[in-house]
Amino acid sequence: MGAGHGHGHAGGRHRWRLAVSFVLIGGFFIVELVYGLISGSLALLSDAGHMAADVVTLGAALLATRIATRPDTTGRRSYGSYRAEVFASLLAVLMMLGVAVYVVTEAIGRIGTTAEVSPDPMLVVGAIGLVVNVIALLLLRSGAAESLNVKGAYLEVVADTAGSVGVIVAGWLVAATGQPVWDTAVALAIGVFVAVRAVGLGRQVFAVLGQHVPADVDPAAVTADLAAIKGVRDVHDLHLWTLTSGMNVATAHLVIGDPADNHATLDQARHLLQQRHGVAHATLQVEPAEHKGCDELGW
Repeated sequence: MGAGHGHGHAGGRHRWRLAVSFVLIGGFFIVELVYGLISGSLALLSDAGHMAADVVTLGAALLATRIATRPDTTGRRSYGSYRAEVFASLLAVLMMLGVAVYVVTEAIGRIGTTAEVSPDPMLVVGAIGLVVNVIALLLLRSGAAESLNVKGAYLEVVADTAGSVGVIVAGWLVAATGQPVWDTAVALAIGVFVAVRAVGLGRQVFAVLGQHVPADVDPAAVTADLAAIKGVRDVHDLHLWTLTSGMNVATAHLVIGDPADNHATLDQARHLLQQRHGVAHATLQVEPAEHKGCDELGW
């Protein structure tokens, strides 16, 4: 029997934030790429590469939020298309890792070589980039706490902000010392930072795709709370997972003593799961105590 209908869609509420960030970062990417090529700065080019990843990721995130809110007309997607946002987050991870590998490879290749690097464009473009990224961060910050999709875009911009700071620092060091090696060192640091952020987000994405128990939900506590409901004698076949950000799902079998209490038991269980454990949708099966036909599965 179903309980807990009426889903909220976190990513869709923040689509306009993704759209504005997409325009800002997309425009600045072109500027940074051009001046990175002119100045010969690997730090600028690496940050431009990460900006390119941002543009693709934000575009995918925007598309995913639109797909996720479309009603299913085929009858084949019983959970809708909410997972589109999770796949967009996976794309963000892959893009970030790709940029990180490229930057680190290029930085290592420059070790021991002499490169011509102009610091002035680095300082100016880095400063502009910092302003653009801070604006995007402020736009995406609130949505990052609610949507894994928005969080992926937010983390991309966090890494870009660090990259802009790195470009400014590299430009200042190159100008002060005349040594282009600082440009290479900062580019290498940016690459490593991006990789670390990507791995962190990737773990969250695969936890959702692997249907792990949500990080903020304790299955033992859920079982104990359901078992404590008046009339419930046993709880088994409990499964907890995340459909998409802000939409935790559960299924469970509740064994009760008096079948006449079915409605009251379901109402209490639904309310408990929603209010205490943040489960947006629960499918609960009520079984009489003498029922012997339901054997608990091993998965």
